[in-house]
Amino acid sequence: MVSQHLYSVDQVADLLGLHVKTVRGYVRDGRLKAVRIGKRYRIAREDLEAFTGHPVAALPHEDARRRSHAEVSGIVLIDAISPEAMTRLSNTIMAAAAHPRGGARLHVETVYDEERASMKIILLGGLDGTADLLKIINVLLEERT
Repeated sequence: MVSQHLYSVDQVADLLGLHVKTVRGYVRDGRLKAVRIGKRYRIAREDLEAFTGHPVAALPHEDARRRSHAEVSGIVLIDAISPEAMTRLSNTIMAAAAHPRGGARLHVETVYDEERASMKIILLGGLDGTADLLKIINVLLEERT
């Protein structure tokens, strides 16, 4: 019996750099062949390669030479910030996150609560890139005062 690796929808989304909902849509539309096991879809490597038109890179756990990896997830809460200041800060952070040091992916989201005049910055990413972004946020906030 030939062993066939099956990917989850989450794994396919990570491999292709897509949102999970996008991959699910491809499966539902029949553009990406998948099998349903229980309540979850699984995609065979061969079907994924047929969909993309090229060989699929191995996931980290499939690579015997896997390197050590660490990530940060955090929330920065900023009180007493005006909508204008929030917009400037958000735009600067997004621009900085688009080009992180070392090429590691950074995911940044901002949320503003007008009623409380507070902003939350949600950070997910590598240690260096996140540390750099936190330094930028700190400098920008110090300039505000």
